Amino acid sequence: MPADPAHRRASRARTRHHRPMDVTLHLAQDPDADELLGRSPLAALVGMLLDQQVPMEWAFKGPRTIADRLGATDLDAHDIAARDPEAFAALLSEKPAVHRYPGSMAKRVQQLCQYLVEHYDGDASRVWEGVGTGSELLERLQELPGSASRRPRSSSPSSASSSGSHRRAGGRPQAPTASPSPTAPSPTSPAPSP
Repeated sequence: MPADPAHRRASRARTRHHRPMDVTLHLAQDPDADELLGRSPLAALVGMLLDQQVPMEWAFKGPRTIADRLGATDLDAHDIAARDPEAFAALLSEKPAVHRYPGSMAKRVQQLCQYLVEHYDGDASRVWEGVGTGSELLERLQELPGSASRRPRSSSPSSASSSGSHRRAGGRPQAPTASPSPTAPSPTSPAPSP
């Protein structure tokens, strides 16, 4: 007799071997949150997903807050995907809320985890596993529900600097300062005569 789905999920949770990362990050400006981001591919993806309409530090502290409220040391895509949506939204809404819009972000986090379970057996590190080019990685990231890469704002410092956008304190984008065009008269040069 085949095992019921809940038993299979629990069995997979005991036997899964996610490849942890070993990176030092300082995105959340909180040592515990940054430690989780540096070792957990799923936490990093959830942080990128939450990095919408809130300061970057708040967004990247979210995965640690979610793990703490779940009573876990890491996030598990299978567990989050299988949770009752209303209960998960309530979890993200507890004070202090994980996001400015905790209900909609809870739905997006669950959709992300469900996608990871369906396409990568819940292992977020497989999103970039075997990727040969930046374009290929971008394509995979854009396939993720609620993908941060679909937004014009990027969490990547290299993307921000190469696109000319800058971040103010709090993670909000700031337009680059305008420089006068070579054809425009400078404020100190005399006006052209008619």
